[in-house]
Amino acid sequence: MAAKPQVRNAPDAGPAPEDREKHPVDETLPPLKMLTSGLQHVAAMYAGVVAPPLIVGAAVGLSGTELTFLTGASLFTAGLATFLQTLGVWKIGARLPFVNGVTFAGVAPMLAIVDTTENKADALPVIFGAIIVAGLLGFLAAPWFSRLVRFFPPVVTGTVITLIGVSLLPVAFGWAQGPNPKAEDYGSTTYLSLAGITLVVVLLLRRFTRGFLKQVAVLVGLVIGTLIAIPFGVTDFTPVTEADIVGFPSPFHFGAPQFALAAIISMCVVMLVSMTESTADMLALGEIVDRPADEKTIAAGLRADTLGSAISPLFNGFMCSAFAQNIGLVAMTRIRSRFVVACGGGFLVLMGLSPVAASLISVVPRPVLGGAGVVLFGSVAASGIQTLVKAGLEKDNNVLIVAVSLAVGIIPITKPDFYHAFPETAQIILDSGISTGCVAAVLLNVVFNHLGRRRDDDDVTAPMEPGEEISGHHSAKAAHVH
Repeated sequence: MAAKPQVRNAPDAGPAPEDREKHPVDETLPPLKMLTSGLQHVAAMYAGVVAPPLIVGAAVGLSGTELTFLTGASLFTAGLATFLQTLGVWKIGARLPFVNGVTFAGVAPMLAIVDTTENKADALPVIFGAIIVAGLLGFLAAPWFSRLVRFFPPVVTGTVITLIGVSLLPVAFGWAQGPNPKAEDYGSTTYLSLAGITLVVVLLLRRFTRGFLKQVAVLVGLVIGTLIAIPFGVTDFTPVTEADIVGFPSPFHFGAPQFALAAIISMCVVMLVSMTESTADMLALGEIVDRPADEKTIAAGLRADTLGSAISPLFNGFMCSAFAQNIGLVAMTRIRSRFVVACGGGFLVLMGLSPVAASLISVVPRPVLGGAGVVLFGSVAASGIQTLVKAGLEKDNNVLIVAVSLAVGIIPITKPDFYHAFPETAQIILDSGISTGCVAAVLLNVVFNHLGRRRDDDDVTAPMEPGEEISGHHSAKAAHVH
């Protein structure tokens, strides 16, 4: 009888009541699991965050040393933006497991700014000035922009989530083909085999392991894939040997920001695109972690995105936005803690301060990243399909919304030059399948499910087989499902 109190207070007893009531998003994990899971997030988004500065820096004509500095600055500012998003300050930050980094949406207009700047030394200051203004304006507009959340029911969010995954898959396929699209060995059997091996390793780990090893399957797959790539001469350790141990991204390294009206307008358009995609990403992640993103959450998340973008140029970084590929990692591992992602943000800051640390992850070959990316990005699309299952697709209206929106969103993927005749500013929006598909889904949902709606609209029939007649029984069944 006396032993009962000892059992209740034993170290291996269940968590305290207050811990059991804590949402998985707000849980902290054991240190080792926290570190490795955070590093896995960094590995999943590293290639995406360093690609824009490398592309823009090369267009400006930066030296190898300056390119390394610009890349480190992007990693550092991505970490700061991730802290804002995951940990939050005041009404800033969605407090969801979001990784923030340089958005690809800004690459094309930044290259256009470089091309139209006579003195290339002024190109980066002009870009930075435009991003600061766009970020501040976006910060002020965030509360009004977030009110659009009521136009995102499951039929819209499911479509957008699916498009996010489908839009990211070509990125993984490009990584699988090799690091340089202009090289003769691009898409060689060696590269594709390495991607396939990495994919198989991740799948085997997910299928035949359990617990912690299963959750970090992507990270282990990247390590194994990198080791296998060494004998093929694909793994390059040069960045590690040439990198400095410490390097702080000194403010305004490339000069004080300059403010050009055309550049500001261009980056404001990019900011609107980025805010649209971030809204879709927050809705997607909210569904995945079982904490739906409401208007307040979206406003706070957009404030983090826009403020992070406004601060980023101070340390020579670019516009920041949520990284959709990390949503796939959350969906696959089911590790929903925002503190894990904050830990990943800490790694990003450290890599920005230590080029040697940053170079360690850059050792992972692109084909290896591509193999893991197939699982990550495919998981996002699968999450979208799961949401669509709950969207009431027995209704003809919803089927049409999904069908047309997916078609519109897939256009830039299947026909990248489809909008080539449109003005360059319009192409910034139209070339983003996520943005166009999202806008199409919202507009179609308003037209089909809101404007001029009658009471009998709820009894819309499901698509019929040839020869099937509409009966009272069929209509009643559709109404019951709805």
